[in-house]
Amino acid sequence: MQLYFYEDRFYKAIQNYSLTEDQLRFTGQPKDCIELSKEDSDRFSILAMEEDQLVTFFDLHKNEGVKPYSTNHYSILLRAFSTDSRNQGRGYAKQALMLLTAFVKQNFSGINEIVLAVNLKNVAAQGLYKKCGFVDEGVRKMGSKGELIMMSYHL
Repeated sequence: MQLYFYEDRFYKAIQNYSLTEDQLRFTGQPKDCIELSKEDSDRFSILAMEEDQLVTFFDLHKNEGVKPYSTNHYSILLRAFSTDSRNQGRGYAKQALMLLTAFVKQNFSGINEIVLAVNLKNVAAQGLYKKCGFVDEGVRKMGSKGELIMMSYHL
Protein backbone atom coordinates (compact mmCIF):
# COMPACT_ATOMS: atom_id res chain seq x y z
CA MET A 1 0.00 0.00 0.00
CA GLN A 2 1.12 3.52 -0.74
CA LEU A 3 -0.26 6.97 0.15
CA TYR A 4 -0.64 9.61 -2.56
CA PHE A 5 -1.82 13.19 -2.71
CA TYR A 6 -4.89 13.41 -4.94
CA GLU A 7 -4.14 14.24 -8.56
CA ASP A 8 -6.48 14.27 -11.55
CA ARG A 9 -5.05 10.92 -12.69
CA PHE A 10 -6.99 9.39 -9.75
CA TYR A 11 -10.33 10.84 -10.89
CA LYS A 12 -11.75 7.48 -12.03
CA ALA A 13 -10.74 5.76 -8.79
CA ILE A 14 -12.61 8.44 -6.82
CA GLN A 15 -15.72 8.03 -8.97
CA ASN A 16 -15.68 4.26 -8.32
CA TYR A 17 -15.17 4.61 -4.55
CA SER A 18 -18.15 3.23 -2.64
CA LEU A 19 -19.45 4.10 0.82
CA THR A 20 -22.56 2.68 2.45
CA GLU A 21 -25.27 4.83 4.04
CA ASP A 22 -24.03 3.61 7.42
CA GLN A 23 -20.50 4.85 6.65
CA LEU A 24 -21.84 8.19 5.44
CA ARG A 25 -23.35 8.77 8.91
CA PHE A 26 -19.79 9.39 10.10
CA THR A 27 -17.77 10.58 7.10
CA GLY A 28 -17.92 12.52 3.86
CA GLN A 29 -17.77 11.50 0.22
CA PRO A 30 -14.22 11.67 -1.19
CA LYS A 31 -15.36 13.64 -4.26
CA ASP A 32 -16.81 16.34 -1.96
CA CYS A 33 -13.60 16.42 0.09
CA ILE A 34 -11.52 16.84 -3.06
CA GLU A 35 -13.62 19.84 -4.09
CA LEU A 36 -13.06 21.39 -0.65
CA SER A 37 -9.31 20.72 -1.00
CA LYS A 38 -9.25 22.56 -4.31
CA GLU A 39 -10.68 25.65 -2.57
CA ASP A 40 -8.43 25.47 0.54
CA SER A 41 -4.65 25.37 0.14
CA ASP A 42 -4.31 23.97 3.68
CA ARG A 43 -6.49 20.91 2.97
CA PHE A 44 -5.06 17.85 1.23
CA SER A 45 -6.90 14.78 -0.06
CA ILE A 46 -4.92 11.59 0.42
CA LEU A 47 -5.50 8.25 -1.28
CA ALA A 48 -4.31 4.89 0.04
CA MET A 49 -3.74 2.71 -2.99
CA GLU A 50 -3.26 -1.05 -2.98
CA GLU A 51 -1.72 -1.70 -6.36
CA ASP A 52 -4.06 0.24 -8.70
CA GLN A 53 -7.07 0.18 -6.39
CA LEU A 54 -8.20 2.99 -4.09
CA VAL A 55 -8.99 1.29 -0.78
CA THR A 56 -8.87 4.09 1.80
CA PHE A 57 -9.32 7.86 1.60
CA PHE A 58 -8.86 10.81 3.98
CA ASP A 59 -8.05 14.50 4.16
CA LEU A 60 -5.28 16.20 6.10
CA HIS A 61 -6.06 19.77 7.14
CA LYS A 62 -3.67 22.24 8.75
CA ASN A 63 -3.81 25.82 10.08
CA GLU A 64 -7.42 27.09 10.21
CA GLY A 65 -8.84 23.63 9.59
CA VAL A 66 -7.34 22.16 12.75
CA LYS A 67 -8.10 25.14 15.06
CA PRO A 68 -11.56 23.94 16.20
CA TYR A 69 -9.94 20.67 17.32
CA SER A 70 -6.56 21.63 18.79
CA THR A 71 -4.70 24.58 20.25
CA ASN A 72 -1.38 23.13 19.04
CA HIS A 73 -0.18 25.30 16.14
CA TYR A 74 1.96 22.38 14.93
CA SER A 75 -0.85 19.86 14.56
CA ILE A 76 -2.66 18.56 11.50
CA LEU A 77 -6.23 17.25 11.39
CA LEU A 78 -7.08 13.83 9.97
CA ARG A 79 -10.61 14.08 8.62
CA ALA A 80 -13.09 12.20 6.40
CA PHE A 81 -11.28 8.89 6.96
CA SER A 82 -13.00 5.99 5.19
CA THR A 83 -12.43 2.65 3.53
CA ASP A 84 -14.22 1.62 0.35
CA SER A 85 -17.16 -0.52 1.50
CA ARG A 86 -16.05 -3.40 -0.73
CA ASN A 87 -12.69 -3.50 1.04
CA GLN A 88 -13.72 -3.20 4.69
CA GLY A 89 -12.40 -5.82 7.07
CA ARG A 90 -9.21 -6.44 5.10
CA GLY A 91 -6.86 -4.34 7.23
CA TYR A 92 -6.49 -1.48 4.76
CA ALA A 93 -7.58 1.23 7.21
CA LYS A 94 -5.07 0.06 9.80
CA GLN A 95 -2.34 -0.15 7.16
CA ALA A 96 -3.08 3.40 5.97
CA LEU A 97 -2.94 4.72 9.54
CA MET A 98 0.37 2.95 10.12
CA LEU A 99 1.80 4.70 7.04
CA LEU A 100 0.36 8.06 8.08
CA THR A 101 3.04 9.13 10.56
CA ALA A 102 5.91 8.73 8.09
CA PHE A 103 3.82 10.41 5.38
CA VAL A 104 3.14 13.44 7.60
CA LYS A 105 6.79 13.70 8.68
CA GLN A 106 7.94 13.53 5.05
CA ASN A 107 5.41 15.99 3.59
CA PHE A 108 4.53 18.44 6.38
CA SER A 109 7.61 19.84 8.08
CA GLY A 110 7.16 21.12 11.61
CA ILE A 111 4.04 19.07 12.38
CA ASN A 112 4.34 17.29 15.73
CA GLU A 113 0.79 16.00 16.26
CA ILE A 114 -1.99 14.40 14.24
CA VAL A 115 -5.47 15.02 15.68
CA LEU A 116 -8.84 13.59 14.73
CA ALA A 117 -12.43 13.76 15.86
CA VAL A 118 -14.36 10.49 15.92
CA ASN A 119 -18.08 10.19 16.52
CA LEU A 120 -18.97 8.82 19.95
CA LYS A 121 -21.25 6.26 18.27
CA ASN A 122 -18.53 5.03 15.91
CA VAL A 123 -17.08 2.47 18.32
CA ALA A 124 -15.32 0.45 15.58
CA ALA A 125 -13.37 3.51 14.40
CA GLN A 126 -12.43 4.43 17.98
CA GLY A 127 -10.95 0.95 18.48
CA LEU A 128 -9.00 1.17 15.23
CA TYR A 129 -7.53 4.56 16.10
CA LYS A 130 -6.49 3.32 19.56
CA LYS A 131 -4.81 0.23 18.04
CA CYS A 132 -2.85 2.56 15.77
CA GLY A 133 -1.56 4.71 18.63
CA PHE A 134 -4.09 7.54 18.84
CA VAL A 135 -4.92 8.61 22.40
CA ASP A 136 -8.25 9.86 23.72
CA GLU A 137 -7.32 13.20 25.29
CA GLY A 138 -10.64 13.41 27.19
CA VAL A 139 -11.90 16.32 25.07
CA ARG A 140 -15.42 16.16 23.64
CA LYS A 141 -17.08 18.48 21.11
CA MET A 142 -20.41 18.57 19.36
CA GLY A 143 -20.25 18.11 15.62
CA SER A 144 -22.84 18.21 12.88
CA LYS A 145 -23.26 14.42 13.15
CA GLY A 146 -23.20 14.14 16.96
CA GLU A 147 -20.77 14.16 19.88
CA LEU A 148 -17.10 13.81 18.94
CA ILE A 149 -14.16 12.34 20.81
CA MET A 150 -10.86 14.14 20.18
CA MET A 151 -7.87 11.84 19.71
CA SER A 152 -4.18 12.64 19.18
CA TYR A 153 -1.05 10.99 17.91
CA HIS A 154 2.13 12.76 18.99
CA LEU A 155 4.95 12.54 16.45
